[in-house]
Amino acid sequence: MLFLQGVNSSENEIYKKIDLFGEVLEKINKEYVDEINQSESMDSAINGLLQSLDPYSAYMSPEIFNEMQTETSGKFGGLGIEVSMESGVVKVISPIDDTPASRAGIKAGDYIVKINEIQVQGKSLSEAVDLMRGPVGSGIELTVRRRGEKKALTFNIVREIIQIQSVKADLLEKNIGYIRLTSFNENSGSQFKKEIQKLEKNKNIKSYILDLRNNPGGLLSQAISISDYFLDNGEIVSTKSRKVSENRKWFAKKGDLINGKTLVVLINYGSASASEIVAGALQDHKRAILLGENSYGKGSVQSIIPLKNDGAIRLTIAKYYLPSGKSISEVGVSPDIEINEENDNFQIKTETDNQLNYAIKLLKG
Repeated sequence: MLFLQGVNSSENEIYKKIDLFGEVLEKINKEYVDEINQSESMDSAINGLLQSLDPYSAYMSPEIFNEMQTETSGKFGGLGIEVSMESGVVKVISPIDDTPASRAGIKAGDYIVKINEIQVQGKSLSEAVDLMRGPVGSGIELTVRRRGEKKALTFNIVREIIQIQSVKADLLEKNIGYIRLTSFNENSGSQFKKEIQKLEKNKNIKSYILDLRNNPGGLLSQAISISDYFLDNGEIVSTKSRKVSENRKWFAKKGDLINGKTLVVLINYGSASASEIVAGALQDHKRAILLGENSYGKGSVQSIIPLKNDGAIRLTIAKYYLPSGKSISEVGVSPDIEINEENDNFQIKTETDNQLNYAIKLLKG
């Protein structure tokens, strides 16, 4: 009986809050200095509720949801950045290699405070992303706050069609296989495997470097596949949800594609999500040496849930856990060898890339 009373009391409190919200909206509509759009105010309220949960949950209006689903076929261009929302402004998770943002000098951890002189504060992540979209060849001005910089930085960038080549491979020092992975898309696993197999034909290769710096993540399935390429057994990652029935674990199958050769994984603050799963799994199994900087700390799973109004919500439904049981949310993955980057243009220029240089020296002994 006490339990039922508790439920009713809780429900009554919720209804009181709903009534209070209606009263506040009515007061704003009557008394606010400017006339307001009540529909937009409601959208903002819904989005505020979702963003109070975490930086990755958000509301998408029918227009924004439709744009997300529509293939633009070159009509719209992008900047090449993965972003989240933090403290009311857009935070750059990572710029993607060979994109306008990367070439302009945008860095992981930058806060975008203005888009074409429009304040980001108060806007939803979806609205901010929409402001950054536009026709290919059109310009955009971003005002950025950066850690360690006293003044805001201004970047003028021209939008392009973003075509990402997610896997790049090379041979370093005649006996070190180098693979750079810039994202985890639907083809990354198969492309990655082909590049490994090509490199393995070179009998001189003694070790490998896997470069996950500024890789913002992507598909969980690809993170699992790529981790599995270096493992013979054991857990790769697990997800835990509010619903126990939806908790899952993924395990490696036998078959290390590089046959136990020494592996160094490069990570930095721009390594997020799927990158952290791969790096963390290989570290936990002592299969790789992690070198670089602490990773971003995005350890959650989002689902797009359609709504009756033809809009949708992006909602965090689970969290990732490494084989050790550690969550990477907010804390990231720590490197075994910490080396701060002096150059953030990762184009296999070893003379200016101190982290890669250190990895090569480490492998050469």
